[in-house]
Amino acid sequence: MMIMEPVVNWNPREVSNWLEKKGHSKYSRILTEDHCIDGRALLLINEADLKSPPISINVLGDIKRLMLDIRQLKVENRQTLLQLGFDPISLLTKPVCSAHVYGTQFRPDPFNFYDDIHMNHGSDVTATSSHSSEFEEDRRLKPEIWKALIAMGYLFTVTWITAFVMVIVHDRVPDMKKYPPLPDIFLDNVPYIPWAFHMCELTGTVLCFVWLAVLVFHKHRFILLRRFFALSGTVFLLRCITMIITSLSVPGTHLECTPRKKPAYLDDGNFLGEMVYKMQQAYVIWRGAGMSIQGVRTCGDYMFSGHTVALTMLNFFITEYTPRDIYLLHTFSWLLNMFGIFFILSGHEHYSIDVFIAFYITSRLFLYYHTLANNQALNNNVDSCRTRIWFPLFSFFESSCSCMVPNEYESLTEIAENLACSTYNNYLVIKSAIKTQILLLRALPSNQTVQIGPTSLVGARAIRSRTPIVLIKKKDK
Repeated sequence: MMIMEPVVNWNPREVSNWLEKKGHSKYSRILTEDHCIDGRALLLINEADLKSPPISINVLGDIKRLMLDIRQLKVENRQTLLQLGFDPISLLTKPVCSAHVYGTQFRPDPFNFYDDIHMNHGSDVTATSSHSSEFEEDRRLKPEIWKALIAMGYLFTVTWITAFVMVIVHDRVPDMKKYPPLPDIFLDNVPYIPWAFHMCELTGTVLCFVWLAVLVFHKHRFILLRRFFALSGTVFLLRCITMIITSLSVPGTHLECTPRKKPAYLDDGNFLGEMVYKMQQAYVIWRGAGMSIQGVRTCGDYMFSGHTVALTMLNFFITEYTPRDIYLLHTFSWLLNMFGIFFILSGHEHYSIDVFIAFYITSRLFLYYHTLANNQALNNNVDSCRTRIWFPLFSFFESSCSCMVPNEYESLTEIAENLACSTYNNYLVIKSAIKTQILLLRALPSNQTVQIGPTSLVGARAIRSRTPIVLIKKKDK
């Protein structure tokens, strides 16, 4: 019989069915009828429980085989337990990363996960978490705003590079008379729709507003921001390389693609003036975000589609960081993504291969990044070394986050409260620093002067470390 119910919701009868299926039917009665072992209790059983009274299984081979099946059951259901809000070690009903202000992350430990390593502790949950206080500071999902700012600077730089590369490839676009549009299955069979590309950008704008709303209310908004900036910057940086390597012919005859005419004052040898002119053109593209509804029109930036990248990235972030049961929102997001891609092709602005490659690269990179981020604690030293070499940005941005980021949200009241707490705490710190400087000045003899500099702030730092913060956000119940 196929049991579809999550293991933590099994009753003793379903546990009995599982034992019979695995070949442990002779222990079904003692476990399920005599001792009422349900799904949650089954996952907490270890070898010490099986050997000692009241179960007292005396056959070592049966103990080992039963424990092997229980461990396999834990591994198979670990992801389900996380999604249901259970700690896979203790099975306590709490979020994967429970929070005080920004949350406490669950740190999977393979030695704790296989509880026979700790069989001398019995089934006491505290044994598996006895070292939790040692890692209390490491087990917090910190916002790390400074990393989000670095990621934003990274994306800002990449968008500038992209705009400059678009200026270059526009000037090298192949002559339409000499190089006509390439054969394309979709473009050859779907008529050109003049307003389609504008509709694509409008769908992207709607997705952008939905994503901004998610960021406003999400409790871990700064982690989401840095991931969005880092992934978007990486994909667009790769796009710069593919654009400049090969120039494809224009996909539609309706496009007016000719190299820009240089101003008369730019001579052939005026390299500096030409660079300034290209930077001005790049600024126009960057200011309009490369969107035609902003008056930007470029050619040659075909491999691969930047509009598809933006649509897909927004869609994946929205569906990843909103609750799984909001099916309407997820369906709406995917429809906008697919219709946006359709509008790109209907407007004959990109070849089909441009759109396909853009969707594939964006989706794969998103999934690879989040798979690594959600399973960092399970990586060994070799995997960590490889990650630092091949994914240095990931290693930097995710160095202090080794669990799934829970989809926890704050109300407008909580957001205002947190903002007020932060503002008031900063006020107390500044006030303390000013008082420290005044005390230092008063402590000096009247005939002695002192120059206020960085070294004179040592006392302020010392007092700041001892200054109690009066206004603190209450713990989540």
